[in-house]
Amino acid sequence: MVSRAERGPVADWFWTIDRLFFAAFILLMGIGFMLSFAASPAVAERLNLDSFHFVKRHALFLLPAIATMVAISFLSPRQVRRTAAILLVVSLAMMVLALFFGVEVKGARRWVSIGSLSIQPSEFMKPAFVVICAWLFSEHARQPEIPGNLFSILLFGIVAALLVAQPDLGQTILTTAVWGGMFFMAGMPWIWIILLGGVAIGGFVSAYYLFDHVAGRIDRFLTGEGDTFQVDTAREAIIRGDWLGKGPGEGIVKRIIPDSHTDFIFSVAAEEFGIVFCMVIVAVFAFVVLRGLNHAFKERNDFTRFAVAGLVLLIGTQSMINIGVNLELLPAKGMTLPLISYGGSSMIAICVTAGFILALTRHRPEKRATERSLFRSGMLSPAE
Repeated sequence: MVSRAERGPVADWFWTIDRLFFAAFILLMGIGFMLSFAASPAVAERLNLDSFHFVKRHALFLLPAIATMVAISFLSPRQVRRTAAILLVVSLAMMVLALFFGVEVKGARRWVSIGSLSIQPSEFMKPAFVVICAWLFSEHARQPEIPGNLFSILLFGIVAALLVAQPDLGQTILTTAVWGGMFFMAGMPWIWIILLGGVAIGGFVSAYYLFDHVAGRIDRFLTGEGDTFQVDTAREAIIRGDWLGKGPGEGIVKRIIPDSHTDFIFSVAAEEFGIVFCMVIVAVFAFVVLRGLNHAFKERNDFTRFAVAGLVLLIGTQSMINIGVNLELLPAKGMTLPLISYGGSSMIAICVTAGFILALTRHRPEKRATERSLFRSGMLSPAE
């Protein structure tokens, strides 16, 4: 245990981070590792791999993911902005490369191969995009003559265009929802809400008519006709699990659905460990979102407020989409459950998001001392 009396980077870090946030992230990662034992062996066996192939790879991803989260949590807000800017530029460049040289999977080019590694750049783009948009919104709030909102709209247009070009409509919807929430918190005028809402509706309608797979998923969701095998099986597994589940290893959905260790791991958890266990998972995600919004509400700095709110909304919205698909409340969409589903790019990218949250919510004594000094001198009012 690290003593409060100790002085040093590690001791300062331990006593200044939000330890409840940190514990929630570690808990989710622990649940994900445990569920990998339940969900992935059947998938590995279908692919003629070692039964614990995905379990071992999941464990291998955990180490750099946790290291990334902890390392980023040491950063100051200024360093968070700079890190996000570099990450955004690199990820956008890689998304462009993926369109021309990426690996095609199920008709989409979202992956870039670097040696033996396959990276999905859009996963790393999301937290960086949120942080940079938060900075643009805060600059406009601080100095209205700076066109931060306009730059944010242009940046969103670039990101959305690249996602649609892959195509990845699910990530486009996720990014749009989070960006719209941040823009609303930044004091978006009602005329912008109407205009951008109209553009979003127009984009959704266009996607329905331009992309056959989007139209097919929406039609199957609304009518219940066609190939709804995966979502039907996932929902039935949740029902079979009842309150306390069938028991570890007793589920059958993992032997039927190809993506049981990624997109449908929530159904595996429900079938084997029960609805009560799934309610615990939902409660942890809700805790992360509500605690983050509470931090944002109390924060005086506009950049930190917008960034923390946007980052927790990113985690919360992605988890909501994944769980909604498993419950057949939303059209089928391949999207991982943050920190729980198998996937190296997703796990490390979410840990980047978690690291940003931990860094921006740290208690900074030097910041409080500066604010008290400004209060006494009359340069800062309590409302600021």
